[in-house]
Amino acid sequence: MQNKYKFAEIASSLAYYLKSFSNINKLLDYICLIFKHIFSENIILIIPLNYEGEIWRDNIKISANDEYSKIQDEITSFLNQFHFSKNFKIKQSLTFENALKNYFKEYHLETKKILSRGKCRGFIYIFSKDISRNLITENNNFNFIANCLAVGLENHYLIKIKKKHENVDREISTGAEIQSQLLPDYCPIIHGIDLAAHCRPALQLGGDYYDFMCLKTNISEKRKEKSRWAFVIGDVMGKGIPAGLLMTMLRGMLRAEVLTGLPPDRILHDLNQLAINDLDQSHRFVTLFYSDYDPRTRKLRFANAAHNPPLLWKSSDQKILKLDAEGFVLGLQKDAEYHCGEIKLSENDLVLYYTDGVIDTSNSLGQRFDEERLIEILTKLCKQSYTSQEILNRIFKKLDDFTGQNRHLEDDASMIIFQLR
Repeated sequence: MQNKYKFAEIASSLAYYLKSFSNINKLLDYICLIFKHIFSENIILIIPLNYEGEIWRDNIKISANDEYSKIQDEITSFLNQFHFSKNFKIKQSLTFENALKNYFKEYHLETKKILSRGKCRGFIYIFSKDISRNLITENNNFNFIANCLAVGLENHYLIKIKKKHENVDREISTGAEIQSQLLPDYCPIIHGIDLAAHCRPALQLGGDYYDFMCLKTNISEKRKEKSRWAFVIGDVMGKGIPAGLLMTMLRGMLRAEVLTGLPPDRILHDLNQLAINDLDQSHRFVTLFYSDYDPRTRKLRFANAAHNPPLLWKSSDQKILKLDAEGFVLGLQKDAEYHCGEIKLSENDLVLYYTDGVIDTSNSLGQRFDEERLIEILTKLCKQSYTSQEILNRIFKKLDDFTGQNRHLEDDASMIIFQLR
C-alpha cells in the first residue's frame, strides 16, 4: 500500500512537470531519477530520437545506482564505439540490440520503443542480472513512466515545429511587407482620368502584380500628368513565396524595359527574352497585360501575354468590349511574338484590368464568380455616377458576398480601374 502511495506521488509530480514542460534534458534527467528510485536493481538506457528522427546523442541517458557504475562506464564506452547511421531506422535498432546482447552477455536485456502518435520517438533498454524476475516492460509503473516520456518528447517536437513555423511566418511576413512596398502605394495623378487599384493576396505573399510608370523620368510632376503612362497587370502561376519572388524579379526587368519607350508589343517581346531562362528554371510562367496611355490624344496602346483581357466600358454605346491582342504567356516560348492593339477612348469610358483570381473565385457550392458575372456587375456600376474607387470597392464587396463568410480567396485578386472624366 505504501509503495502505491509513493508511486502516486511520483506520478503526480511527473504529470505536473509535463504540464509545465520547458526543458527536455531536465525531463530526461528526472525520469532517470525515477527509474533509479523504483527499479534500483536494473540499469536503464534511454536513447531518444531528435526532431529529425536521428539518434539524439546529447540526450542519451543511463539510469543506474552507484553499485552499477562499472557497467554504466562500459555502456558509455560501447555507445561511443558503436556507429549509428545518421537516420536511425528500425532495422538498425535490431542490429544495435543484438550488439548490446553480445557485448553484455551476463545481463538479460529488454527493449521498449518510445511511441507517440504511432511514431517511434526513441528506445529504452533494461539490463537485468536476475533472469527469474518478471519482465520490467510488463510493469504498469514502468509503462506509465515510459508513456510520460513519450508525451514529453512529443511536446518537445511540437514546440520545435511551432518555432519553425513561426520563423517561416516571420520570413513570409517580411517578404509580404517588402512586396507590398513594391506595389504602388498610391495612384498617380494623370490628366483627364480617375484611377484606382488594389491587390488582395490569397496568401501573405502573392504572385499578382500591377504598376503605373511614367515613360519620361527627368521631368516635373506637373509635366508627368500629361505624359504617356504605362499601365501593367500580371499574374505569376501559383502563389506564395516562389510566385512573389518571380513577380519581384519581373517588376525590375519591366521597369528597366519601359524606359526604352518601345511600343507594347516590343516591350513584351524583350521582357520574354530577358526572363525566359529564370522562368524556365522555376517551371513557372507569367501572364501579363501591358498598355500605355497618352492623355493628350486619349489613345491606349496595348499588348497581351495571354492575360485576362481588360474590360472596356464604351459610354457612347453603353456596352462592354474586351481589349485583347494575340500573344504567348511569358516564359514558355523564346521566340514568341506579340501584337499591338490601339484604341481611342472617349469621355466617361472606363477600363477594368483584373487577374484571374477575381473570376476564378468560388463559393461554397463550387460555383465560379466568372467573367460573365463580372461584366454584368461592371455594366450596372458604369451606368451610375460612381468614381473609380467606388466601383472598385463595390466589385470587391460583390466578390466577398459571393464567396460567403469565413471563406478566403483561393488565388490573388487584383484590379485596376481608370475612367475618363
